[in-house]
Amino acid sequence: MTGIEVSSAGLDERRRRLLFRSWHRGIREMDLVLGRFAESQIGALTDAEIDEYENWLEVPDQQIFAWVNGSQAVPAAIDTALFRRLRAFHFSQSHG
Repeated sequence: MTGIEVSSAGLDERRRRLLFRSWHRGIREMDLVLGRFAESQIGALTDAEIDEYENWLEVPDQQIFAWVNGSQAVPAAIDTALFRRLRAFHFSQSHG
């Protein structure tokens, strides 16, 4: 997978921007983690979830990756239902 595979045409501007940012992180591993998740989920996220997701994009890639792959404990403020969905999605994509 090399990038955005779904059309962003039906998305509002904010979601299109977040989808693009998800695929252009800085390290390829995070492009795949966040890009795939965003492709799958961005259209269905609530406004509150979009706010949360947008905040994740401000966290350094290495830190998010450590939380997602389980090499570091996820802080309580990050360990939300949405973050657990991201982790479950990541593991279903990479192990299944």
